[in-house]
Amino acid sequence: QVQLVESGGGLVQAGGSLRLSCAASGRTFSTYVMGWFRQAPGKEREFVAGISESGGRTYYADSVKGRFTISRDNSKNTVYLQMNTLKPEDTAVYCCAATRVFSRVTAPYDYWGQGAQVTVAS
Repeated sequence: QVQLVESGGGLVQAGGSLRLSCAASGRTFSTYVMGWFRQAPGKEREFVAGISESGGRTYYADSVKGRFTISRDNSKNTVYLQMNTLKPEDTAVYCCAATRVFSRVTAPYDYWGQGAQVTVAS
């Protein structure tokens, strides 16, 4: 079992930055691929970014490439999402998730956090 808890969400002006953190319980964190997804009101949950077990490979949605950076610290059981140059369309609930096999869709992810609200004001 892996429990995930996000933090770092909030309200920011367009063009600003936020860093989300996702802390994981358990001693198996380093064996999971981690992903960040987001869901805006009235929209389906969508992939934002992913990172391999060691952190050596990262993956991004086209909409955030060049603005967001995913990273992880396995010694702290934590994955991060640094979000820069935020836009109003980035407003959503952001969730981290853990899987054994990387995917850009939600189905393979076994564990999910409760989510953190990010609101970008224009």
